[in-house]
Amino acid sequence: MFPIRDDVPSRTFPIVTVGLIVINVLVFLFEISLGSRGLRAFVASYGMVPGYVTSFAQGGDVSAGQAFFPFFSSIFLHGGWIHLIGNMWYLWIFGDNIEDRLGHFRFIVFYIVCGILANGAHYMFNATSGVPAIGASGAVAGVLGAYLISYPRARILTVIPLFFLIHFIELPALIVLGFWFILQFLSGAASVVSSSASGGVAWWAHVGGFIGGILVFMLFRPRPKVLYRKR
Repeated sequence: MFPIRDDVPSRTFPIVTVGLIVINVLVFLFEISLGSRGLRAFVASYGMVPGYVTSFAQGGDVSAGQAFFPFFSSIFLHGGWIHLIGNMWYLWIFGDNIEDRLGHFRFIVFYIVCGILANGAHYMFNATSGVPAIGASGAVAGVLGAYLISYPRARILTVIPLFFLIHFIELPALIVLGFWFILQFLSGAASVVSSSASGGVAWWAHVGGFIGGILVFMLFRPRPKVLYRKR
């Protein structure tokens, strides 16, 4: 199940959404310009390494910057073209409407906070891992969570492959994004039972970002104006 577009038009140009996509693409182009050795060092420095956080908390030889700055920087790094394009595609489809609801400034704060919360969720389940976690998927998951509660009945044109045939069907956002979240949660639960089940994917970052997105959006969204008459 892969989304193609939604049917909710934006009232304003999504400058932040477009800007985030451009930044992610530029950072990725910089990554691949480093070569394999430089890239490994770059990811080790700016990817979120849970073990660094644990080491810092235990008084190890890790600075606060090494432990915590990657909670922010890692959300702009990607591990390959498919990783980048997948995340940016979801951001493009769903980000414009959430930016529309929140406004430009609140949206970028929302996006970054969701990415940090997603990294926090990843840390909770991988506190001793020395593998850097990278990618915008946790922040994008926050956008999906906000979209789910904002436009549950929006129609999403979706590709559904069945054997050798590809079907295009419009489904409510509640089904498309609800199915996505359930898949992430079940995959995360499987990764707890078997480390090999994770397949290198930070499932709990997706889950944490999605739930965080719902909660942060409810905090950030503009309150409706109360109309009253003087008397």
